[in-house]
Amino acid sequence: MTQATKERLYNLLPAVYKARDSLEGEPLRALLDLIEGEMRILEEDIEGLYDDWFIETCDDWVIPYIGDLLGVHAVHSLCAGKAKMRGYVANTIAYRRRKGTAAVLEQVSRDVTGWPSHAVEFFALLAVTQHLNHLRLDKGRTACVRDTDEIELAGGPFETTAHTLDVRRISTRGGKYNIPNIGIFLWRLQSYPLSQVTACKMGNEGNRYTFDPLGFEISLFNRPQTEDWIVHLSEEINVPGMLRRYPLYNELEALRNGEALQPSYFDPQPIFAIDITIDGETKPRRVPLKDIFICNMANWRDPPSLDNIESDVTGDEAKRIPIAIDPMRGKMTLPSKISLQKVLVSYSYGFSGDVGAGPYDRISSIQQTLAGEVDWQVGVSKEAADGKLIFETVQGALDAWSNRLHEEASGAKMGLIVIMDSRTYVEQNLTVSIPYGCQLLIVAADWPKPRLKGQFAARGLRPHLQGDIKIFGGTDPGLGPDPGELVIDGLLIEGNLSVLKDNLRLRIAHTTQMVRDNICGIKIDGASSVELTIDRSICGSIEIGGNASGLILNESIVNDSIIAENTPAQIDLCTILGISNLRRLQASNSIFMGKVTVKQRQDGCVRFSYLPYDSPSPRRFRCQPDLAIAAKKEALGRDLSDEEKKAVKNRLRPAFTSVHYGDPGYVQLSFASAKEVRTGAEDGSENGVFGILEQPLREANLKAALEEYMRFGLEAGIFYMT
Repeated sequence: MTQATKERLYNLLPAVYKARDSLEGEPLRALLDLIEGEMRILEEDIEGLYDDWFIETCDDWVIPYIGDLLGVHAVHSLCAGKAKMRGYVANTIAYRRRKGTAAVLEQVSRDVTGWPSHAVEFFALLAVTQHLNHLRLDKGRTACVRDTDEIELAGGPFETTAHTLDVRRISTRGGKYNIPNIGIFLWRLQSYPLSQVTACKMGNEGNRYTFDPLGFEISLFNRPQTEDWIVHLSEEINVPGMLRRYPLYNELEALRNGEALQPSYFDPQPIFAIDITIDGETKPRRVPLKDIFICNMANWRDPPSLDNIESDVTGDEAKRIPIAIDPMRGKMTLPSKISLQKVLVSYSYGFSGDVGAGPYDRISSIQQTLAGEVDWQVGVSKEAADGKLIFETVQGALDAWSNRLHEEASGAKMGLIVIMDSRTYVEQNLTVSIPYGCQLLIVAADWPKPRLKGQFAARGLRPHLQGDIKIFGGTDPGLGPDPGELVIDGLLIEGNLSVLKDNLRLRIAHTTQMVRDNICGIKIDGASSVELTIDRSICGSIEIGGNASGLILNESIVNDSIIAENTPAQIDLCTILGISNLRRLQASNSIFMGKVTVKQRQDGCVRFSYLPYDSPSPRRFRCQPDLAIAAKKEALGRDLSDEEKKAVKNRLRPAFTSVHYGDPGYVQLSFASAKEVRTGAEDGSENGVFGILEQPLREANLKAALEEYMRFGLEAGIFYMT
């Protein structure tokens, strides 16, 4: 490695030349400094060549060349944060040493897709008559109807029940249980862990709560435990699946009996935790695992009584509080006789990708949004509030922002409000003012100590803001040439968002806006001029009045309609569940479930998208169902009848796993959707918001890799668990 010392060339000169150069104003020193700069660039390039010899340190462009030296089959390079070719190439030799084994097939599947996987050799689950001299107790066995857990696992990746022969092809997902068949089970949904979330109380009868702060019944997800060895086959605790009742019930019962079970959902880190604060107490208490009972809560039920159980502590802590939990519905109850101040829950939920509010990393998104140096920053926290830098309510932080604007009436300002936990903030009507030349960011992020301006950690949090937000822009451009900007990033908002008047830029990123009772989600008054940008978010309906506003939608979900008849719109990689009324439209790689009506159809274009066939839209390029209708017309050599067109349109209409917010598979394209929609994007991915996941490309990667690592004569089938 070369030294980083400056002026190395100048220091090599004899002293006589340095003295003469000093008398002349040091022109030689300046020349050698320029030469040394070029020399450093050359040295760094040489050092980079050494790094490029190794797969762990080489640049991305070198990876395919190292792969060619090893004879690695080419796979699609997926976008940042997903499966990468580096790990696949790095592990190639280890894979080939164990080629054909289930463990390698499982690991290869994980590396080339980025999805957790589990490999099953189905011949081991065939019902066969064994020789008495060579009994194998681990072979598939007749189902035990007394073992509820085994019956529940039947047909899944972790079953042990024997099956009769199935001769259908596994590659079509028709059959499974045959001698040459290998099953690759994949989990597409991700598990997102949340900590210290305010549980939602349901009704006034008893202590009934949901884990979800919005009150939805959601399935809790496992937080996957990392596998230590490549030869280890994954188990339920290693995949981000929905939690089942029986394993949790058995483990907690064993814990109460002083037994230990391996593997464990609660060791070393519990998959969920409950903290309660009783009236009269100042500190929350963590409910111990031995006081948690797993049950089916299709109907609300109270937890069992612990009055007859002796405690090994004295005083107030001797009072044990049981809690009943249904992990498949995300519900829990506590004894109704207890008066509670608050209930905090830590758990994991499932979703397809990093869209909407979530605990994933958003630091780069916020840093790209910052217009300059932060000159004012405060925090919001339920626990760390001090009334000066950290406030207990969002309204308190906004009041401090307003006071700041009145104190300094001139000069551009950059403000940052960080909400530092995942609690619920009940705010009736929040009012935000954004004058000209000012930028305010309201983001979900921690503020590490020491409290320095511009410092934040935007990960691991999803605060819930309950209440409407009213936004006012600036009218006097004396503070700057550009309108002010408000950025909302990482919040779960339960309420309406309205821009009442004047000019500003509004950016909503990585945010979920949940509106009940069909009330408008985002509304911009007709007298306002707003540049509205929605990025990686989930929102309700959008209503924009007036002629001076603009709309940009990127990689987002609109749960309802877009009513903006006088607004030009740019939409990319979005899923719109309602109708869309716009003035001009430029769209690509999107799904419009409702009719699209555009006034100025001579301008703009809709590319690689799905929209209803009868929509009055701008010109379309490779859109569905237009493309399928044209293809069938060409194949038949005649115009299609109305019935034939209707059949094509019905076949091409996208189907989703769920369209109800709160479900893990919300707006995830179902396999019932036509292949033309699931691969209809410009890069071969699916149309709609989850085209960002590049799922067809992942599946193509997997099929290419399995050809190399499957044993001769075997056939693989791919099964999606979520």
